[in-house]
Amino acid sequence: MKYTCEITIDLPRDRMVAILDNPENMKHWQRGLESYKQISGQPRQEGAQMELAYQMGKRHLVMVETLIKYNPPHELHTTYDTKGVHNIQKNYFKEVDANTSKWISESEFQFSSFGMKLMGWLMPGAFRKQSQKYLEDFKRFAETGESVAGQ
Repeated sequence: MKYTCEITIDLPRDRMVAILDNPENMKHWQRGLESYKQISGQPRQEGAQMELAYQMGKRHLVMVETLIKYNPPHELHTTYDTKGVHNIQKNYFKEVDANTSKWISESEFQFSSFGMKLMGWLMPGAFRKQSQKYLEDFKRFAETGESVAGQ
């Protein structure tokens, strides 16, 4: 399953990417993020891996993020792996003008378990909706400082 989401952010591209690139900010725009830790490699180097832990309702989810391409302020590509799911995330950052940027996020989900394949087939919109929500929450945090931490 593949789809693209995008959002326009009222900040210069370099400033937007600096906020996005700081892992301490993730809790402010990724709902349910409980913790993250570097598990291999050096931060911001291709091949580096982080473990991310989320609480989503009653479900606890742990995934491994692998940095595939790091080319700020233009692009950032990662993969996310958890049980039954491999997600390839390609993020592109464009200048709209001196004070406005656009974040374009291309997602590809590959499912290996029957349950996740079924969920992807029955509810593809849920994945896109979640991705768009992260973009909207990031925009709100980057532009106004409003955090989703603790929500």
